[in-house]
Amino acid sequence: MQIVPMRDLKNTVEIERRCAESNEPVFVTKNGYGRLVVMDIEYYERLVGKIDEARMINEGIADYEVGRVVDGKKSLKKMRDKYGI
Repeated sequence: MQIVPMRDLKNTVEIERRCAESNEPVFVTKNGYGRLVVMDIEYYERLVGKIDEARMINEGIADYEVGRVVDGKKSLKKMRDKYGI
C-alpha cells in the first residue's frame, strides 16, 4: 500500500508512475488522515468489474431464494422453438 501526503499531488507524473507500476491505488493523506485515493484507470475498471459481478451474483442468489427461476431445459427448448435453432 502506498501512502503519500497531499503536497505530493503536485508531482502528477510521479503519482501516475506509482499507480501504473504498483498496479494498486495510492492513498493521499492530509494532516495525517486519509483524504483521497488515486488509481490507474485499468485498476479502476477491474475493481468496478468485480463489484458489478458481485452485484449480479447477489441478485441471482436473491432471485433463487424467492423462487424466480426457470428450468434450464424448458428455457433452452423455448429459445430453440422461438428462434428455430
